[in-house]
Amino acid sequence: MASAAEQLAASINFGALSKATELKKRIWFTLGALVIYRLGTYIPSPGIDPVVMQQIFEQQRGGILGMFNMFAGGALGRMTIFALNIMPYISAAIIMQLLTAVSPTLEALKKEGEAGRKKINQYTRYGTVLLASVQAYGIAVGLESASGPSGSAVLDPGLYFRFTMVVTLTGGTMFLMWLGEQITQRGVGNGISLIIFSGIVANLPLAMVSTLELGRTGALSAVFIIVLLIMVVVVITFIVFMERAQRRIIIQYPKRQVGNKMFGGESTHLPMKLNPSGVIPLIFASSLLLMPLTVAGFSGGAGPEWMTWVTAFLGRGTAGFLTIYVGLILFFTFFYTTIVFNPADTADNLKKHGGFIPGIRPGRNTEAHLRFILLRLTTVGAIYLSLVALLPEILISRFAVPFFFGGTSLLIVVSVTMDTVGQIHSHLLAHQYEGLIKKAKLKGRRG
Repeated sequence: MASAAEQLAASINFGALSKATELKKRIWFTLGALVIYRLGTYIPSPGIDPVVMQQIFEQQRGGILGMFNMFAGGALGRMTIFALNIMPYISAAIIMQLLTAVSPTLEALKKEGEAGRKKINQYTRYGTVLLASVQAYGIAVGLESASGPSGSAVLDPGLYFRFTMVVTLTGGTMFLMWLGEQITQRGVGNGISLIIFSGIVANLPLAMVSTLELGRTGALSAVFIIVLLIMVVVVITFIVFMERAQRRIIIQYPKRQVGNKMFGGESTHLPMKLNPSGVIPLIFASSLLLMPLTVAGFSGGAGPEWMTWVTAFLGRGTAGFLTIYVGLILFFTFFYTTIVFNPADTADNLKKHGGFIPGIRPGRNTEAHLRFILLRLTTVGAIYLSLVALLPEILISRFAVPFFFGGTSLLIVVSVTMDTVGQIHSHLLAHQYEGLIKKAKLKGRRG
């Protein structure tokens, strides 16, 4: 984590940053919004005994709910108003993207431009309300049967408690969805990713203390802790290398004569990232796995038989969990890549503008060539994401290492950091260009 922070500090020109007023406003807005989010993760939901909830979650720390709690920034373990976090919105976005890929009506709506995008976003919000309500009701029912050494987790179970939980948790999710959109529009970086990022980073000190405590009690040896820290640095370096890796395809443009002058003839390149889907497949796969287990984890074995079977089959480190988790990551890697990069559209645009790949005919041959390259890149990217996702499962099941040192959390932190730094650089470049244009206009007026 230290190396990522050093890269962040080294890559930003703080002198230029101090002069970019608009960028400073965006950064302060982003920090303020994240502070509001962190404060909300400590506001308890009504009707919950926090002491009993802490006791229950201590028993679930190493399970799938521990992963959910990491994404929620600890809000689930405290059962606060942001306990569901942003996961219902992510699940609704997954469903809408799947429907857009198979529904001609939604696909046509997507091609309408800004108006179509707004309608799809509105449908996603409706889906978020529905999913959040269902999950909140399931949590409320599960909590009514949950108990710890100090008693029941719910102070006054019944219909009124279920209603207040649905309203509170659904309202919290909708507020976070709105807050994420505001960060994206008025701040710096992707708001949804930054919310998850801040939740993980906020729990890093606790994870470090937990690891050192395991070393003090003798559960982990000092040598293993040192090896673990070295491994964290190696994993961060590996993630940065893989996220920046890309295949550059040379694009040639023919020369053309206009009057007595020759134009064109230059060559450029088409960058194709090794992992164009980023951290999205991991978040999507995790959110889908969390939906059926949110309630099952709170039942404490008192629920129906199918719930007990689901909890056992998808337990942390089991073959069923690992198989489904990796399968979902592979699926969403290929699925999301086809959404962000379309070889047919790229080949068509190159043909319209006279560009071509040397040695490849324009049109269908270019499309087939791009599709072949994309398939190989996506395969490597999917394997890379699967390995990163399996790392925390091995560390947790074999060595009882806190989940925050796993590959998934590191990937999210590093990817969001790189994306945010990239956007800050873009704003700084735009500010510098504006300054140059103003100077040029002043010189022109003086002349």
